[in-house]
Amino acid sequence: MSDYHYDRFTSQAYDLDSFEGPEPGDKAPDGMVTLTNGETRQLLDFTGDFLVLELGSITCPLFQSRRNGMAVQVAGNPDVDFAVLYVREAHPGSSISQHKDFADKQGMAMKLQVEDGETRPILIDDMQGSVHKAYGSYPNSVFIINRGGCVVYRSDWNNPAATAKALARLKSGRAAGGQGLFLPAKPPLAIRVLRRAGGDAVKDFLKDLPKLIWKNAIKRNLRTMLGRKAGIQPDHSC
Repeated sequence: MSDYHYDRFTSQAYDLDSFEGPEPGDKAPDGMVTLTNGETRQLLDFTGDFLVLELGSITCPLFQSRRNGMAVQVAGNPDVDFAVLYVREAHPGSSISQHKDFADKQGMAMKLQVEDGETRPILIDDMQGSVHKAYGSYPNSVFIINRGGCVVYRSDWNNPAATAKALARLKSGRAAGGQGLFLPAKPPLAIRVLRRAGGDAVKDFLKDLPKLIWKNAIKRNLRTMLGRKAGIQPDHSC
C-alpha cells in the first residue's frame, strides 16, 4: 500500500501549511475519470456555464457535512454543472478501509450515491490519485471552472456559503473573490461518519484533533482573512 493510500489517518498525510492545487487564473487540470456505472469521461467534459467540482469521500466528515448545502446550490443553478471527485478515504477504519483496488473504490462511490443519496455525478479518480494530486490532494477542496477550462474560484476547504456567494458573483459577471473560511463539521455528524468507518477512525481523528484545530480553524483562517486577493473574472482566459 503506497503512502497515498494510508491505512490510518494522520494529519501528517497532508501539508496543511501549503496548498499545492491550482490557483484562480490557472488552467484546470484535466484527466480521465470513471462514473459509478463504469463509463469513463474527461473531467472537464461539461456543458454548463461553469463546473463546480468538490472533492470528497464517504469517510470525510467535512464533505458529508457540506452535502446539504451543495444540494441547495445544485437546485438553484440549473445552468451550472456540479460534480464530486471521489478520492481516497479521508478517515479509513476497520469497517470502511482504504481502497484496496479500483472495484473497492467504485463500490464506495456507489455507496455514497445509493445509501447516502448523493445526486451529483460522482467522478471516480484512478488508484494512483492522479486527478486528486493535480488538484492539491486535500480531502474536501472545491473549484469553480469556467467554460474555457480556467479555475475562477477555489477554496482548499469547501465552505458552501462562500462557494454559493462566489458562484453568484461569477454568474453576474463579477470576480468571485477570495476563498471561504474553514468551518468544522458539527461534532454529532463528524462522530457519526467516523463511527461508520470504524472505532479506530474515531481514535485516529481525536488523536490529531488539536493539531487540526490549530492548522485549519486558527492558522489557516487567519491567513485567509489577512491575505485576501482580487478575484478572477468569470470569462478569464488561461
